[in-house]
Amino acid sequence: MPRSGTPRPDPGADPAYAALKARIIARTGHHYYIDKDDLLIERLRRRFRASGATDCAAYAALLSDGAQGEAEWARLEAEITVGETFFFRYAEQFQALRETILPALIDARASERSLRIWSAGCSTGAEPYSLAILVRELLGEALPDWRIAILGTDISTEALATARAAEYGRWALRTMPPEDRLRYFTRLPPAPGIRREGGYALRPEFRTLVRFERGNLLTLTEPGPPQGEVFDLILCRNVLIYFDARTVSAVVRGLSSRLRDDGWLLLGHAEPSPAFASFLAPVSLPGTVVYRRLVEALPPPPAAPIPIIVEAPAVPHGRAPASPDDAAALALEDARPPGQGRAPASRAKPTSEPAGEAPEEADPRAETASSSDIDTIRALADAGETGAAWRALRAALDRDPTDPALRFYEGLLARTLGRDAEAERALRAALYLDRAFVMAHYHLGLLLLGLGRPDEAARALDNAIALSQALGPDTELPEGDGASAGEVAAGAAAARAGLVRGRGADRRSS
Repeated sequence: MPRSGTPRPDPGADPAYAALKARIIARTGHHYYIDKDDLLIERLRRRFRASGATDCAAYAALLSDGAQGEAEWARLEAEITVGETFFFRYAEQFQALRETILPALIDARASERSLRIWSAGCSTGAEPYSLAILVRELLGEALPDWRIAILGTDISTEALATARAAEYGRWALRTMPPEDRLRYFTRLPPAPGIRREGGYALRPEFRTLVRFERGNLLTLTEPGPPQGEVFDLILCRNVLIYFDARTVSAVVRGLSSRLRDDGWLLLGHAEPSPAFASFLAPVSLPGTVVYRRLVEALPPPPAAPIPIIVEAPAVPHGRAPASPDDAAALALEDARPPGQGRAPASRAKPTSEPAGEAPEEADPRAETASSSDIDTIRALADAGETGAAWRALRAALDRDPTDPALRFYEGLLARTLGRDAEAERALRAALYLDRAFVMAHYHLGLLLLGLGRPDEAARALDNAIALSQALGPDTELPEGDGASAGEVAAGAAAARAGLVRGRGADRRSS
């Protein structure tokens, strides 16, 4: 934030700014800054002061100055990339790694005794080192018999230098119990001007499992056959937020091409995108959704429309809603997490207009506020600030408890936080308010798969397929992160096919 009395950056004041911004986005893929001029200008001005550039034109010339320009690009990329991270970030995903993914890979690789893992966008190294700790603990005394290769890549040379040093402050270890700090790290003494409170150095037995290289994920979008080694497990979390939807799909496709046929891919925030359905299969695990490489061809979505069955939340015994407004209010009361008060019926949006009366005009301020709320919630979640996103969501729901999009994001965030019962209530509330909400059907289906309720999951996925088929295949769906109706239909069909295969396996083993 600018200090009081300091003028806010004005992107229009420098005629060379627009060209410089376009050049930065084209080079880095950071579409994140397309509508964040104030933030980009502030970060550029830091580089102006450090490099001695007087304006955008002078800085653009510096970036074009051979080896000196390449060095400045590296510094700029470090400046505009958010590098905040910590060990074992997103506990639900590390639980899935510890209990399901890594044990499955260790069993599958028992004959070759080799495991390759890639942390793409590793920042200062907390993620690949967390994986090294986990792998070493799972293999135990068998570790010397295995070839373990964990690769961390990042665009920032400064972040990689920190990663190679493997020295961290308390903040990077903030979720780690004190006894684990002593097991995995050695204490560093305070150093004047550097470490006032002392720090922690990762023990050598974990450091030796990881190597670091500089890499730009945009190279994955280049045409041609995939280049480089293949991996059993790839993590790419809190990186894709910078890219637009088309680039995200291309990068994830490139990541999938670097997976072995039975490999696993983890992305951020447990928000699977149906846009990946043609090359990845989602797997719902407790608290998160992960991906497997799709080897066999997808079955086509069902040709005939499937009846849409939306199950409204049950009305508590002894209460019969007298009107659509009351029904919505009761449904939302059941959908809210414990401790949240009942939404007043007067604030519920009517589902129909009384005969003979003209509908009221929509309040544009309310619509804008809802859009602004959702943008804020998404930005916080994309930045990994799940707690702040949840608080912003609760505040928005207090203002508008019958917005189906807010209920949808309540479901996604609750799932990310491991609150599956709340997630289900929220997604069903979104569907009560908007029975044609394709993405709510899709995510409800994935959630129910993870909860071991295949019949209900099948109904939700069938609804997503039917609603998607009723639209043009290229129709972009609301809250779908750029996914089209055709991609959603394919994604739901892939999940549905996996459900059928799983049932067949269960029957064969019984």
